[in-house]
Amino acid sequence: MINQDLLNRLNAGSAQERLATLREVAQETRFPDMDPRFINNHIHTTYSFSPYSPAAAVFAARSEGLCTAGIVDHDSIGGAREFLEAGKIIGLPVTIGIETRVNMRGTFLEDRTINNPDQKGIAYMVLHAVPHAMIDRVQDYFRPLRDYRNDRNRRMTENIVKESGLDLDFDRDVLPLSQYDVGGSVTERHLMQALARKEDPGRDMLSEYDRVGELKKSFIPKVYINATDECPDFTDYVDFCRSVGGILAYPYLGDVTQSVTGDKKAQQFEDDYLDELFVFLHDAGIRAVTYMPTRNTDAQLNRLRALCDRYEMMQISGEDINSPRQKFVIEKMKEPRFDNLIKSTWDLIKHENGGKLP
Repeated sequence: MINQDLLNRLNAGSAQERLATLREVAQETRFPDMDPRFINNHIHTTYSFSPYSPAAAVFAARSEGLCTAGIVDHDSIGGAREFLEAGKIIGLPVTIGIETRVNMRGTFLEDRTINNPDQKGIAYMVLHAVPHAMIDRVQDYFRPLRDYRNDRNRRMTENIVKESGLDLDFDRDVLPLSQYDVGGSVTERHLMQALARKEDPGRDMLSEYDRVGELKKSFIPKVYINATDECPDFTDYVDFCRSVGGILAYPYLGDVTQSVTGDKKAQQFEDDYLDELFVFLHDAGIRAVTYMPTRNTDAQLNRLRALCDRYEMMQISGEDINSPRQKFVIEKMKEPRFDNLIKSTWDLIKHENGGKLP
């Protein structure tokens, strides 16, 4: 973890200020050797919810010895250019993408729990390797969806006030915790962070993020309002992703027993109908699956990887970074059986750079 003073500097001000700080500290920092096994393509930043700005995330990834890093903020690709420039400053190859939820109405999944703990019929999807010329187009696509999301966030904030009895205001207490004014999204975790600060304004960062994780599991279900307009239709989103030339992946969650991120309770997801799901994804034109090796059992991983091979799905990996307690390194990547995930990462980077490494 970056020391708090440096993290504050790398998180402060505008992207230009953060990158200027990164240039300065990069000159003074002796980084470890890059380990060719260490990749992570599922890093969140302050443009959705994370303790790390894009510049800070790149610095942290490089400080742990990663050889590549990838950004996938929720409903925003607003931090992509900062992330790309930070990679150039540090000398770390990076890849950019975006994570969102789609509505599965009209499909066999519309009434099922898919890979989303909060709502049936809504599935997470990750668009990886967005060509850099398409950043603005992707960001524009999500602009109205972020506004729809904030309509729901405001109503959820009202529910939080009723449930907790605390004086919480969306514009005063929640929005300033986000990068919404520069194209970031506001997530349920921002609502829980605002609540945690109301409960105890004196928390340090580690205890605050711990509390956010606890509230995400225990309190969100009490105040949750179903997402509707902010979730594009699955078929429409597949068509959009194809038009911008990125690689759309289904994020496999698998039945959860213990959450790697500490904010998901034990719950059943798509394991009971995984074979049927792969047929559906393949028929819809999805050619990639992303998963987190640490999250799943060997039995889950073996079954998933066999299905990927059968349906010729690209396998992508990363473990979501949204807490200061998490390591950027995925220790399981030391196992030779996951070498294909390393190759896939370099394929992502080449894809978004027009078929060559930057």
